Amino acid sequence: MAGGWEFPGGKLTMGEQPLDGLTRELKEELGVETHTAEWLCECTHEYPDRRVHLELWLVTEYEGVACSNEGQVLQWVNIKLLNDIDMLPADKPLIAALQKRLDIF
Repeated sequence: MAGGWEFPGGKLTMGEQPLDGLTRELKEELGVETHTAEWLCECTHEYPDRRVHLELWLVTEYEGVACSNEGQVLQWVNIKLLNDIDMLPADKPLIAALQKRLDIF
């Protein structure tokens, strides 16, 4: 879904546990090594041509500096402004959960 913003992540490989998939994806996409993460929520979204199931994790400890390893545009956004950018529809429900967990609003 080119042009829209989404949280980093990707698909799990067969038999892969969600935290292991998160760790692998963040290493591949951003070059950071995840040490600890907290599961926050999950949601399913129906697009016209597919269904996606997303889990939101809050990475609480990591090592490295995030960079775009796969050529996608990378942008840091203040958590209070996440609703103001063009997030993909599947990712939008995750914003409220993240803001609630971090006691932003």
